[in-house]
Amino acid sequence: MKQGSHAQALEWLKTNPSFDELCARYPEEWSAVQQDIATIIERGVAEELKAYLERLSAPAAVQQPFHAKQPNSKSVQANLSRFIRSRMAHDAVKKLCLSTLAADTGVSKGKLRFNLFNGYIAQRLLFSKGLVRKPASLFWFRLLWPLVWQKKRLMPLVQPKGIYCFYSRALIEALVAMIGSSNCLEIGAGDGTLARFLKDGGVRITATDNHSWNKAVAYSGEVIKLDAREALSTYTPEVVICSWPPSQNDFERQVFNTPSVQLYIVIGSRYQFAFGNWNDYRKQSLFDLEEDKKLGALLLPPELESAVYVFRRKTAANVHEQNQ
Repeated sequence: MKQGSHAQALEWLKTNPSFDELCARYPEEWSAVQQDIATIIERGVAEELKAYLERLSAPAAVQQPFHAKQPNSKSVQANLSRFIRSRMAHDAVKKLCLSTLAADTGVSKGKLRFNLFNGYIAQRLLFSKGLVRKPASLFWFRLLWPLVWQKKRLMPLVQPKGIYCFYSRALIEALVAMIGSSNCLEIGAGDGTLARFLKDGGVRITATDNHSWNKAVAYSGEVIKLDAREALSTYTPEVVICSWPPSQNDFERQVFNTPSVQLYIVIGSRYQFAFGNWNDYRKQSLFDLEEDKKLGALLLPPELESAVYVFRRKTAANVHEQNQ
């Protein structure tokens, strides 16, 4: 927990800081919350998440920091930390649910759908036909998306088909420049949309997926049926890219163990519990990890709060320096 007087912390909390401000000021608490939620999600028991939130919200956790007579005691600091984690956990789960659950769309019965106007705008902005995505124009998206008032319906409508975000034309151009002439492999490629966009931009890329979602995802003939381990071994890529790897998956560690890989690009969420294997991300020591916020801002829609993480293989000099 960030150092500072108990009284100062309470005064600051009374100003009702935003979620982003809270996470920035107390990164240790935010890290702990993300790990807790990731563990619960991995077990797949919804009741555990509810119990976790209720446990953090217990009256003692909220009230004691504000009324304790010994504001510098360890118990008070612990309760203050617990209160902060409670705020973070509730806000994080709420934000995640807004982007994934149809229950927040205002539709309580009947089939979820856009009305004619909202559906027309979303279709023209994001799809070439049906649910076939296209690289979106940031200019037109920023101009027309504010006119759509049924925004919360978009992701619940498309996620059952394996669509977790949309790629802007500007993002594709930036990724093409980053990958350059390197041999690139996409793992967990789903319907192959990202690889198709990158290939159209001139990238030498192979799309692979184990086809485990064949009942939901319309796999393109361009997506080779291979699990990630086989694909990495077969193609020995210099660059690997993965869009929304499953949370706590067991295949990403093989990316870090593949000697040919120099760059690993992960598209996911700013909420670490929502995707990827962060235990493996932290344990590996051969790559530097950076969140590229400029690239993340090019993912759509912005309400998803998507993010791009870039792993770059360390040079021999960097590894030697860290071992000193």
